[in-house]
Amino acid sequence: MNIKRIPLAAMLLSFCLGTQVAPAEDLAPASDIFAKDNLVAWCIVPFDVKQRSPAERAEMLVRLGIKHVAYDWRENHVPEFEQEILEYKKHDLNYFAFWSWHDAMQPLIEKHGIHPQIWTIGPSPAGDDQDARVAAAAAALLPLVTKTKSLGCKLGLYNHGGWSGEPANLTAVCESLKTQHQANHVGIVYNLHHGHDHMQGFAANLAMMKPHLLCLNVNGMDDAATVAAGKNKILSLGSGKHERGLLKLIKASGYNGPIGILDHRPEMDAEESLKQNLDGLNKLVQEGL
Repeated sequence: MNIKRIPLAAMLLSFCLGTQVAPAEDLAPASDIFAKDNLVAWCIVPFDVKQRSPAERAEMLVRLGIKHVAYDWRENHVPEFEQEILEYKKHDLNYFAFWSWHDAMQPLIEKHGIHPQIWTIGPSPAGDDQDARVAAAAAALLPLVTKTKSLGCKLGLYNHGGWSGEPANLTAVCESLKTQHQANHVGIVYNLHHGHDHMQGFAANLAMMKPHLLCLNVNGMDDAATVAAGKNKILSLGSGKHERGLLKLIKASGYNGPIGILDHRPEMDAEESLKQNLDGLNKLVQEGL
């Protein structure tokens, strides 16, 4: 498992407090980015047709052999936030990321000594020109930038369509926050399932985002026109037309960070959906990337 060493002082503090202290940067650079110990489960909470409890979800991940979890939630999950943390600790799972923000999470991060990445959709502000829009987006993000920095958490700008989801704009806002506000903990979380329109220039987009990438979430990829018509947005790896080529580009780019695989299908059992992705990814790798 590619986890960085935790300083001795932090380990002793963890022992005394009865909590496990995780480093602010959870995953070390991977020698094989598609290996199971580098994979992060994503979109497995509200999208699971079985609506598992925290304990059941942790047990599912253990069965699948996935060690890292990005936690998405809805309002009904807020009372379960702490139990989710406890179940991940109990089963030696890494609480890798948390979706958006909720004020109930801050005391739990502090209490349990965890440092998940915080993934958020940036704003798409109006402006007279690109520089003005980038500056406005960065300014709107500053409260969360400050909060995540104080908690020792990285902040990932998440592509979800619109102006803020374009690779060039993600990169520009990220660079603005780093250069103008010393926010070196800010990066990009890029999702193929929101990037069908980016496939044509994917290699260039990836090279541009790569210095800032915190996680790269993959998906089976059909044609952009098919997705625009409302079909096949979420597909298992290996069942689409384009993911083999995209994964080859990812591997060739030298990116060595975490890779996310997702459920994101509310009609399916999350375990079956994740297993389909694991099997599809394994087949793609065996056939050569």
